[in-house]
This record gives sequence, C-alpha cells and structure tokens, in this order.
Amino acid sequence: MRNVFLLLLITFCACNDDDKLEDPVLCTTDSRPGIEVTVKDVTDGLFLVEGIKVIATDNEYQETLQNIPDTNIFVGAHERKGTYTITVSKSGYITTTSEPVNVTEDICHVITEGIEILLCRK
Repeated sequence: MRNVFLLLLITFCACNDDDKLEDPVLCTTDSRPGIEVTVKDVTDGLFLVEGIKVIATDNEYQETLQNIPDTNIFVGAHERKGTYTITVSKSGYITTTSEPVNVTEDICHVITEGIEILLCRK
C-alpha cells in the first residue's frame, strides 16, 4: 500500500507543476505577406494593375511583389520583417518610391503593412 501511495504522490507532483503552466500560443501555418500595396492613378483615382511593377527593397533584399488574381492588391515579403522602400513603375507614368515601410512581427507572423501608391502620368 505504501508503494501505491508513493507512486500516486510522484505522479501527482510530476503532473501538477503550476510554475510551468502557461496559455499555449496556437499559431496558424499560413504564410502572411509583410506588405500589401495598392496603386492608383493620381488624376482619376482608378486602381492600376495591368503593366504595374512593384518592387520591395530592404537593404540587399529585393522582391517583385505579385498581384493577387482578381484584386487590386500586390503582396510580398511573406513572413519577412524589415524596413522596405516600395518602388512602383508603369509605362506612361512617373516611377514612384515610397517612404520606408516598417514590417514587424508578433509571436506567430509578420504584421502586414498596407500602403497605397499614387502614380502621376508623364
């Protein structure tokens, strides 16, 4: 009987470690973009998608952002924090570069930063 009591006491102590109990963090497995960019014509406010080239640069890192099909949104820098400048170009428009965009992260993913770029015709 004493051995059973000892075994139960050891099991209870091993399973009841209150100092190590924390709320678990449940992260999703999807990949989040660090940057979302929309581009508009400054004159008429219409979204520009066709022929648009959007490049995100963070020091030596450079990526051409991709348009999400059937939307006006360009995304990139998936799960990559950093400080980016966004350069947008289109034939017939003046190439525009943004102010620095700071992408941060939480315990699971990057925090997506959305910006709008206005292009002027040449």
